[in-house]
Amino acid sequence: MSAHDHADRDRTHGGAAHGSLRGYLIGFVLSVILTAIPFWMVMTGAMDNKQAAAIIIMAFAVVQIVVHMVFFLHMNPASEGGWSMLALIFTVVLVVIVLSGSLWVMYHLNANMMPGLHEMREMP
Repeated sequence: MSAHDHADRDRTHGGAAHGSLRGYLIGFVLSVILTAIPFWMVMTGAMDNKQAAAIIIMAFAVVQIVVHMVFFLHMNPASEGGWSMLALIFTVVLVVIVLSGSLWVMYHLNANMMPGLHEMREMP
């Protein structure tokens, strides 16, 4: 067995790639940056529009999730014969359904159950 074969064997285990120090450091630095920027935005009040700030913070969160999956969980379409990617897609679909359904229910509960300001003034 050559030195190249040993290196390949050490990097893989059951078809899944192991991370290197360089990969972990890149992932860590990206995670710190993707956490620091939204933290700075909130703490300094850099954005006056609260809805736009919330959307930007959620976008940073999604990018950070991808960074964690790639650099720390080593997820890619080739790992475990594609089953980990299929499990990820299934999980994402379920999370989107649950979150969007929850937001839809809360919005409609707020809109339909709470009396409006003008209705409260008319009450004796």
